[in-house]
Amino acid sequence: MKTYWRLLSFARPLGRYAIPYFFYTLFYAVFNTCNFVMIIPLLRTLFNEGEMLEVVTEAPAFRVSVNYLTELLNYWLYSLYGTDYNTMNILVLLAAFVTTSALLSNIFRYLGQRTVENLRINTLQTIRNQVFDNVTELNLSYFSSARKGDMMSRITSDVQTVRFCIVNTLQVVFREPFLIIGYIIAMISISWQLSLFSILYLPLIALIIGRVVKKLRHPALKAQQNFGELTSVLDESLSGVKVIKAYTAEDFFRGKFKGINKKFSDISRRMMYRQQMASPMSEFLGIAAAAGLLVFGGALVLGGNGTLDGSGFIAYIAIFTQITRPMRSFTDAFANINQGIAAGGRVLELLDSKSNITSPADGGLELTEFKDKIEFRNVDFHYEEGRKVLDGINFTVEKGQTVALVGPSGGGKSTTGDLIPRFYDVCSGEILIDGHNIREYNLHSLRKAMGIVSQETILFNDSIENNIRLGNDTASTEEVERAARIANAHDFITATSEGYQTNIGDRGAKLSGGQRQRLSIARAVLKNPEILILDEATSALDTESEKLVQEALDKLLAGRTSVIIAHRLSTIKSADKIIVIDQGRIVEEGTHSELIARGGTYAKLVALQQVN
Repeated sequence: MKTYWRLLSFARPLGRYAIPYFFYTLFYAVFNTCNFVMIIPLLRTLFNEGEMLEVVTEAPAFRVSVNYLTELLNYWLYSLYGTDYNTMNILVLLAAFVTTSALLSNIFRYLGQRTVENLRINTLQTIRNQVFDNVTELNLSYFSSARKGDMMSRITSDVQTVRFCIVNTLQVVFREPFLIIGYIIAMISISWQLSLFSILYLPLIALIIGRVVKKLRHPALKAQQNFGELTSVLDESLSGVKVIKAYTAEDFFRGKFKGINKKFSDISRRMMYRQQMASPMSEFLGIAAAAGLLVFGGALVLGGNGTLDGSGFIAYIAIFTQITRPMRSFTDAFANINQGIAAGGRVLELLDSKSNITSPADGGLELTEFKDKIEFRNVDFHYEEGRKVLDGINFTVEKGQTVALVGPSGGGKSTTGDLIPRFYDVCSGEILIDGHNIREYNLHSLRKAMGIVSQETILFNDSIENNIRLGNDTASTEEVERAARIANAHDFITATSEGYQTNIGDRGAKLSGGQRQRLSIARAVLKNPEILILDEATSALDTESEKLVQEALDKLLAGRTSVIIAHRLSTIKSADKIIVIDQGRIVEEGTHSELIARGGTYAKLVALQQVN
């Protein structure tokens, strides 16, 4: 129930929708009921039972009764025709009344549905926005363990399913009860004896349908979980299609997809069997009840005691068969609400996931200008408890210096670089910028002062210009072009079909590795950061591309404070300081010439790469 109320809270202000929906559905129920009640005067007119030919000269006092409606129509006839009217005049008036009532009923029905749709769309928009905002705030460690496809499923499919909670709530509270109440009032007005008989069937219908609905929630949750797995496999298969084809692993992934798809289909099938059982079951019970009413009502009519006439009996049967429809909708709505709650639980679980890397409660310090140095003091870090990645790291990067981090793979170089912009937080020790622990800074201002160029170039399915603008969305076209020239990217950009407006495809698939990297550098140039972090930015490039990218990097590094994580040692020979990290510890520190002369780990790495 807690999940249900939380989901409903996203519809605030609910009164903005609930109040007009209340009146729309009330009028819809009133006019809809009138349409069926009008069967009585219509039949009495056609079969000349006498009442419709009685003259009523004064407006009758309002009361909930079929006789009141008959007297009111006779009064209208008297107002229009005086005492000189015939059966045809009555039929014309009845036809006009029924047509007007049907028109008004459907107008209010439309307005109610329109209100519900506005509620649904605005609520789902709010949920999606809040979930996406929260996901983008989560720290990187969350994404390391979560499946991207499952997260996508929660934001798309699960949020869409939540609409049942929102839309069906108003229907359960207002529309169906109003229709049911309206029909019951009309039925009691026609014959309280028949109504008492029919009420015996209503608890039976509710009990049977309730048992079906109760079994829906668990399979609905399993269905949403399996759909998340299905989306994950689909995302992995499409992202890694090149590798799948290279290793002829198509059959493996087809089998994996089909297995999960079959499980999802089986669960969905069982769930729909139960859900769809509710409607035909209630319809059958309604018809069975109508058959019983036919016998009991027929006895009242044939008994001739005046409690029920033929036209009233036919109208009663018509209304009774209609009352099963809102009852079916009522029970179906509860089934759908359970399905929405199951999906909503997964959405709220994602929404409740919070990042443990945040700005200080008071907003923190603003890093408006980098003035002095970056300092690592006794920094320890681990991803998993008991397995240290960094152990007692101490070093300093002075303003304007270029410091390179090198060492064997898996030694902790990239992790060290990730700690500076607080992609992860240290487990012990501290990192300081200008004498302040980086946790004291506002997270946004901290990262705004930094530019990052990594080995894995992340580009987006958009134009070249917009990908560069990610570094500064307020930059002019001239500034974007200047950044591209500095990154040695302008020539290849202008050679594309639409220049800076060329779409580069998913993850920049239309560009070569070197071109993608130069766009990434142009993005960093446009941002113009005071602190630059380069994480093996040239390690995956061929010789020609590496030369172009290295030239661009040299321009980018000029006059900046830089931390370079390097695999190719030829690119960092001129660094002010080289720090060698092995198995999470700093084993050497110095300039290129000093470390070569020392003949330690760095010298061995250089020899392996044959750097002169």
